Amino acid sequence: MKILVIGGGGREHALVWRLRQSPLIEKIWCAPGSAGIAEHAECVPVDVGDVDALVALAQHLKPDLTVAGPEAPLVAGVRDQFASHRLRLVGPSQRDARLEGSKIFAKEFMARCGVPTATSYGAFNSSRDAIAALDGVDWPVVVKADGLCAGKGVLVAETRSEAENFIRRLMEKRELGSGGSRVLLEKALEGEELSFIILTDGRAILPMAPTRDHKRVFDDDRGPNTGGMGAYSADGMISAELESVILDRIVRPTIAGLADEGLPYTGFLYFGLMLTTEGPKVLEYNCRLGDPETQPLMMRMDFDLAAALDAAASRNLDAFKPAWKGGASVCVVLTSAGYPGHYETGKPIKGLDAAKALRDVAVFHAGTRRDADTYVTSGGRVLGVTATGASLEEAIRKAYGAVEKIHFEGVHHRTDIGATGIGRLRAAAEATRG
Repeated sequence: MKILVIGGGGREHALVWRLRQSPLIEKIWCAPGSAGIAEHAECVPVDVGDVDALVALAQHLKPDLTVAGPEAPLVAGVRDQFASHRLRLVGPSQRDARLEGSKIFAKEFMARCGVPTATSYGAFNSSRDAIAALDGVDWPVVVKADGLCAGKGVLVAETRSEAENFIRRLMEKRELGSGGSRVLLEKALEGEELSFIILTDGRAILPMAPTRDHKRVFDDDRGPNTGGMGAYSADGMISAELESVILDRIVRPTIAGLADEGLPYTGFLYFGLMLTTEGPKVLEYNCRLGDPETQPLMMRMDFDLAAALDAAASRNLDAFKPAWKGGASVCVVLTSAGYPGHYETGKPIKGLDAAKALRDVAVFHAGTRRDADTYVTSGGRVLGVTATGASLEEAIRKAYGAVEKIHFEGVHHRTDIGATGIGRLRAAAEATRG
């Protein structure tokens, strides 16, 4: 197979890294790719937001299959345009990608399909109406930008002034662009968050191993939301009973509802869940793999990803049998100083070879470029240092051992990725023995 991967971040690097291990793969292109991805695939410059350019590129390269990593081209309709030119692409249609492209659409869809989610206080087209609605909410309240905001469009506001300020930043100052032109207000849910991702051909469902990510920029979940500061996956994160509940009450109703309202959903679908005392509820949908959840998932994957993607594109996924390596995997994201706010780039990165040489470690590039013989920073999230281990404690130790090898001016990372998971796993194991 010849595969084209669209994107150039840490998620796409992990995808390319895993695909490269498939005996089915003859050639991998990544568009636009990155300096790190170039170690595993041929990188081709392209604007991922330009659907026509992506179609033209695929017509030129003639891949057997294309995989869209980021959400922007999917929301812009790249799947539809590829299909119209008889090009195979794993990813949802523009209609189905509205699950991520519009938080308001997703909320209305969940209501129609009976998918459990947080209570909505309403959707608003003006800051005045949204601020006025704060008089009738319970605190804390969740304020969500309707459109795409690179993971920064959600705030759990503890006070009215905090919520009002965020609404004004979104709707009046347009700090996050057009994605903040409409907002949704929701009741805040309590519980543990879980990332539950599936691959589907519109009928069959292939669940990925469960993961948890860390959105806040500082330890102990403090500071502003980011695109993701790290993630982990481990055996025993959820029980078989809870997985059945998630599949029966959330995943299958979602897939069935999409089929009833349009074309069968094809590709990855991310369910951001809150495990409440009333059961799991959906916080958000994403129409692609999560980032940085993909990095630990690819490290634990013990099946041929290229074969699975081909099966999904051929609507033959029910014949595919997945497998996962036992133990755990952890990804620690290294960021530029100031992220998710203003940050500088062009900082030389040292220690990459030493980190990659460690056993059970992979370093995925999220925001780097080559400057002569040196890698330098080129984004807010720079690297995803990922490791596997027989236990979560071991995976954490290996990941942070690799982190200690890497340095660039202003480097920042959280020191507690996966730490709360250790207690959760121990409690779950004790409950099972009890």
